Amino acid sequence: MLGVIVNVITVLIGCTIGLIFRKGISQKISTAAMTAIGLCNLCIGVAGMMEGNNAIVLIVSMVLGTIIGTAIDIDSKLNSFGDKASARFKRADSSGSHVSEAFITASLVFCVGSMTILGGLNAGIKGDNTLYYTKAVLDLISSAMLTTSLGFGVVFAVITVFVYQGALVLLASLLAPVLTTAIIAELNCVGSVMIFALGLNLAGVSKFKVANFLPAIVLVPLVCALVSLI
Repeated sequence: MLGVIVNVITVLIGCTIGLIFRKGISQKISTAAMTAIGLCNLCIGVAGMMEGNNAIVLIVSMVLGTIIGTAIDIDSKLNSFGDKASARFKRADSSGSHVSEAFITASLVFCVGSMTILGGLNAGIKGDNTLYYTKAVLDLISSAMLTTSLGFGVVFAVITVFVYQGALVLLASLLAPVLTTAIIAELNCVGSVMIFALGLNLAGVSKFKVANFLPAIVLVPLVCALVSLI
C-alpha cells in the first residue's frame, strides 16, 4: 500500500499548491484556464478511446451503465454531497465550477488509465510500487493544475484514489486473472469516453451528467466476458 499512500500524499500536495495559486486568479483567467483544462481532457479522452478494440463492449457498457446510473441518479447524489461540502468548508468557487464536477473530473483523470490498474496489480502481487511512484509525480502536477482551475472539490478525489487503488492492491491476486490486457484496454476506452464528456462540459460546450455514466466502468469486464462467449 506504500505506493497508494505516496500517491495520495502527492495529490494533497498538488491540491494545496493549486489552492494557494488560485487565490490571486481573476474570474477571467479562471474561466480561460477551465476552458484549457476542458480541451486537454478532450485530447486525453480521444487518445484513450483509441485503445479500445471492440465497439460492442463500449456501446453496451455505456448504454446499460448510463441507464443504471440515471435510475440511481448518481449525479444528483454527488451534487448534493458537493453542496454540503461547499457549505461545510465555506469555499466560494470564483469560477462557478461545482464541487461535484471537480471531484468527478479529478477522480477520472487520476484513476483512468492502464498505469493505475497495472500499478495496482504489480504492487499487490510483486510488491513493486514503481508505476505508482511514477503516477504520483504525474498526479502531483495534474492535481495542482486541476485545483487551480476547478477549485477545492479536487481535494475529495484523494478518497477515490485511496479506495480504488487500495482495492486494486489488496485484491490484486484475485483480479489479475480477470483484468486481462484486452479488458484493461476496454476499461481505458470507456473511461476515456467519460473524460471526453467532461472535457466538453468544462469547455462550456455541453452539460452531460457524467456521474450517471460511471456504472459503465463496472460493467466492462462482464460485457467482455459475454461478448467472448458469443
